[in-house]
Amino acid sequence: MANSDPICPLCNRPIPEGGGSLHHLIPKLKGGKGGPIVLLHQICHKEVHATLTEAELARDYNTVDSLRTHPRLEKFLDWVRKRPPGFRSKVPGKRRGR
Repeated sequence: MANSDPICPLCNRPIPEGGGSLHHLIPKLKGGKGGPIVLLHQICHKEVHATLTEAELARDYNTVDSLRTHPRLEKFLDWVRKRPPGFRSKVPGKRRGR
């Protein structure tokens, strides 16, 4: 792992080469095309979309700070911070019931 690896703004762990995924803070379908994007770990990005709908992301969770406040994402981030930077879930995530 190089010292120049970008840092995931959600979990604050380095993102190894090939382990990142771009997240539109406002979903493209909700007017975010061309808007702000952040580079997240793939596992963090998947968890964001498994947890929140596009409407919830656009309305209430359109900043990194607001994403960190969601109760389920808080629990996930506490868990994933204990994993190595290149950690990937072997089980594909699915949308949780609301």
